[in-house]
Amino acid sequence: MATKRGTAAYVCGSCGGRTPKWMGRCPECGEWDSLAPEDAGARDARARGSPPAALAPAPLSSAAAIEGRRLSTGIAELDRVLGGGFVPGSAVLFGGDPGIGKSTLLLQACDGVARRKLRCLYASGEESLEQVRMRADRIGADSDAILALAATDLEEVVAAVLESRPALVVVDSVQTLSDGNLPSAAGSVSQVRGAAAALCAAARESGAALVLIGHVTKDGSLAGPRVLEHLVDAVLYFEGDRFQGTRVLRAVKNRFGAASEVGVFEIGEGGLRGVADPSAHFLAEASDDGAVGSVVFPAAEGSRVILVEIQSLTGRTSLTYPIRRTSGIDPERLPMILAVLETRAGCPASASDVFVNVAGGLAIEEKASDLAVMLAVASSLLGRAVPRKLAAMGEVGLRGEVRRVPGTEARVRELETAGVETLVGPAGCEGDALRAAARLRYLGVADVGSALLALAPPGGGGA
Repeated sequence: MATKRGTAAYVCGSCGGRTPKWMGRCPECGEWDSLAPEDAGARDARARGSPPAALAPAPLSSAAAIEGRRLSTGIAELDRVLGGGFVPGSAVLFGGDPGIGKSTLLLQACDGVARRKLRCLYASGEESLEQVRMRADRIGADSDAILALAATDLEEVVAAVLESRPALVVVDSVQTLSDGNLPSAAGSVSQVRGAAAALCAAARESGAALVLIGHVTKDGSLAGPRVLEHLVDAVLYFEGDRFQGTRVLRAVKNRFGAASEVGVFEIGEGGLRGVADPSAHFLAEASDDGAVGSVVFPAAEGSRVILVEIQSLTGRTSLTYPIRRTSGIDPERLPMILAVLETRAGCPASASDVFVNVAGGLAIEEKASDLAVMLAVASSLLGRAVPRKLAAMGEVGLRGEVRRVPGTEARVRELETAGVETLVGPAGCEGDALRAAARLRYLGVADVGSALLALAPPGGGGA
């Protein structure tokens, strides 16, 4: 919404929308209590700006191809999530909880690029050069090959980028930078938006790949205006419990690669190490003999399949409202799965507390995990073990039907490689399974009642 020149305006901290008067809710994105007064300096700078000169349109074929100019970091899992490496002139927003390992991973990326005789710049607004050097020594990075700058002034960082012309620039973090022309404090909406725009322009001019480390809010989303995510070419989240050793890097936006790609890392004394075989990593402690409440699920993550163990524990509740807790799956789908399990398959769940967990810390977002979750819960409720080396996949509908999911052949191939012997899945996919693997037995089911027959008899073992 436009405002008159010289009048006050309010800016939404979530989407960057502007309105001439304060409201309790942003009229653009609907976020509550997100409007704040716009800085007078920002309005004056916008008023002084001159309209850009018109550019003549040109055929797309005249643009230079950049796919072959990817900048590899030497870290296979990071390159995978990026789509093959950093793209020169692009900007990446890198978020994650405090202490999760963002700075460590990106310093390792700088070291990998520097060892290829390319120039890197690590601009830190949160730590001194001595602190950055301490981390570099701990992970074994070549400190002589990495340019470092401890500054919070935006103009200093932009000048360093344009002067040194590095191949890779890491800014840690964008919320610490401030523009002296704006009167607001660092981290405000106008400061973050202005800093990101100036750095992205400098990266395009110098041909550098830019990485902006961003803070996250209490709900796990990136702090700052929503326009920040629209300015960059890729948005990556570093996930995991900082008290455990596994970390997951997930792309939620990527103009140059798959938006759902993930990379798996282990943290140690020497920094972060990519996990080459995530399936073996997440199933390392799974039972080979079959267990109550444990089912293997082939999760499609980007361009590959990762096998995870879905666990469930149930117990008769003493509360009026039974407890429903999940870790790693959508908590909104568990009540639906339990209702279908009780109504369509006759498996009572309303009087039990139900806990579901994805072992290892990987978050599963696809609905293809419904059948695996249902079998794990039913196994725990009925006390019937899941047969050894059995996996399950399929979306569950409200009528109790098991619906098809994409990527059957890729999932089957990964399961057979891991030694899984039986896959319970939607009926009608037997042909896809047979083309992908000859030894794995595919058990097609049309509804959840048929799927429960795959569990061992009451009191039986898991063989």
